[in-house]
Amino acid sequence: MEVQIFEVGPFLENTYLLTEGNQHLLIDPGFSRKPDYQKFKESISGQLKAIVLTHAHVDHVLGLNRVLRDFEVPVYLCDEDRFLWSNFGSQAQMFGINQGSFDFEPEILPSKGTFETGNFSFTCLYTPGHSPDHVSLYFKSEKFVIAGDALFKESIGRTDLYKGNFEVLEKSIKEKLYVLPDETTVYPGHGPQTTIGHEKQHNPFVK
Repeated sequence: MEVQIFEVGPFLENTYLLTEGNQHLLIDPGFSRKPDYQKFKESISGQLKAIVLTHAHVDHVLGLNRVLRDFEVPVYLCDEDRFLWSNFGSQAQMFGINQGSFDFEPEILPSKGTFETGNFSFTCLYTPGHSPDHVSLYFKSEKFVIAGDALFKESIGRTDLYKGNFEVLEKSIKEKLYVLPDETTVYPGHGPQTTIGHEKQHNPFVK
């Protein structure tokens, strides 16, 4: 599986495009600028099957409407707590972004178990704490996890935003992410990739 990373937007968010055969899966489209979105479009050589959101914070969904104007694909988001999605317009205004709320409800991404779409299959790991709807995506056979804003290289996601909670995030990381094999590559929502083994040894926030 090919993994392409687009660092986009004012928050330097990592948007991921996965390619398996002639199909693509888009994770957390944060394209806020046209040049970033155009670079993504030029990378599409096959069929875009779906968009999956690790969570609905503004920086991870800023490019969603751009994508949906050009691609008719389903959008998946965990439904444990859809407050962030339902109040996206207000959330955007908090960061000085003029963008209204979405006029549709995403499909349900399960909070646990295997999820499949087209050529793609991964395990959903419910990892709240940074946000109440947060799910990490574990591709066991490929030995990587897309951790969204739960776990970064030697850092963790913010817990001072709405419904953020350090104790909950710490529990999520210890019980859902640190139990993965040490060699598992971690693709975070911001910053460089890391491994589970490295974070267990060197992350100063969750040991």
